[in-house]
Amino acid sequence: MAKSIEYQPEPAKIGPDAHDELERLLETLHQHGVLRLVNDLVAANNEVAQVLVKGLQREGTLNVIQNVSVIVLALSSLPPERVYKLAFGLRDMADALSQPELHHEQKAPGIQGVWKMLQDDDLWRSLQPVLNGLKAFSRRMEEQVDKPISSFTGKPSDA
Repeated sequence: MAKSIEYQPEPAKIGPDAHDELERLLETLHQHGVLRLVNDLVAANNEVAQVLVKGLQREGTLNVIQNVSVIVLALSSLPPERVYKLAFGLRDMADALSQPELHHEQKAPGIQGVWKMLQDDDLWRSLQPVLNGLKAFSRRMEEQVDKPISSFTGKPSDA
């Protein structure tokens, strides 16, 4: 009896394979000058490194890096829900401040109007978070900070 032949036909080519895509990517990078740029950067790595090091040693650059790191540290300690509320609260405040109908001339409330405002519980409930925020901000502004990272972590730093 004859032995059966194992035959698997090659699947039909539906689209480009990985090699075709790689050739296309390489050609696109070449056409847009990316390969030339990368080659030039690799060839001039000593000069590029010197420029980067000189730029990073400037006082202004170091200040920017430290300031950005302080902002990141502050944001990292806040849950996303609070940052969301803060960001969109600031947006809503800016929208309200830019409303032209709110800036028309109004008469001063007078003594009776001020007295009514002092008795308005809703007004005081809405002002209380603002006043508490100003108190917290004022306390933080009075602190003496030598090194921000030491103040944040409580650990000494040589930075």
